[in-house]
Amino acid sequence: MDTFFLEFHDPLFGVIIFFVLIFVITFFSYWFAKFKKKEDYKHLDKFLKQFHSLPSQNELKVLITKGELSEKSWLLLANSYVKSGNYEKGIEIYSELLKVGDKSNYRDTMFLLGKTYFKAGFLERAKQVFLEILKNNPRTPQALNYLLLVYEQMQNYNLALEVLEPLSELKKDITTQSAYLKALLILNNAKMSTDEKVYSLLEIYKNTHCLTYLIFEYIFRVNPKVAWENFDPSKAELLADVLWNCDKKDLNFDIIMQNGYLRELYTAKGYIKEANRSSVFEFDVLINLNSNVNATLGFEYICDNCKVIYPFAFNRCSSCHAIDTSRVEISLVKDYHKDFSEENNSFQ
Repeated sequence: MDTFFLEFHDPLFGVIIFFVLIFVITFFSYWFAKFKKKEDYKHLDKFLKQFHSLPSQNELKVLITKGELSEKSWLLLANSYVKSGNYEKGIEIYSELLKVGDKSNYRDTMFLLGKTYFKAGFLERAKQVFLEILKNNPRTPQALNYLLLVYEQMQNYNLALEVLEPLSELKKDITTQSAYLKALLILNNAKMSTDEKVYSLLEIYKNTHCLTYLIFEYIFRVNPKVAWENFDPSKAELLADVLWNCDKKDLNFDIIMQNGYLRELYTAKGYIKEANRSSVFEFDVLINLNSNVNATLGFEYICDNCKVIYPFAFNRCSSCHAIDTSRVEISLVKDYHKDFSEENNSFQ
């Protein structure tokens, strides 16, 4: 008996007991966590099985009311539907959350619903949602910005300009927005003559020094002579596609000969022979290629703000909604127009 107590009081024995206890606790903790995780997955799988086919509006109402998922989880699910282009389901979830969700998140959910209506093209509904938000929370710049976009899409530019007033009171810079909306108002005014539009647009340009592409793309199209007289050659790269597509008869060679970029561009085009090489790779290739080679310039348009690439020119980015951020990117492409002309000539 004394021997047993001697072993019990042995420090080595105590250390062994300590590590045995740690092992037992760790063992049971590990298996309990594994069991709990397995049960959680079962619960999640059971829930997700309900979404193998998209739930109807009534099913969504029942699921949201049951509260099996938190409101945050429902918002994430709605966002995933919207990102995948299923705006209808996103709208249904947001609408149901507005009825049964936490009232402290009511304004944020309303804003998400309005954005989804806007993306889906339901402009009238989007307008009503944003107006409702502003009725109760007039100092909400996000709602004001989207309401402005809605009015712009509806081509109601006067109302869009009115939205700029509260934005200005909120210390937001509205200079470019104001110039842009006024330019659109001029361009879409059926009562103004072409000349009136041209000089009104030039007035906006001289006062703001922005919207170069929007303004000069129009003026080069309707009155090339006035465009050349008021064009700043240092901004030629912003209008590379417009300048490239100008008819030879509309060019102002006095201005072209004074600017290196323009000389290289129109030498590459084949209208003049005033440059032997160019620092722009595409120009350099075309300058040194035989004129019989079917090659020309192609154009893409990049938003300098969000870096999204478009195959067409834009003045307001449809992704980030920034204005006057378009940058022209040039590339070498096959000249299908030349091929088509040669085919027509071969039949004559």
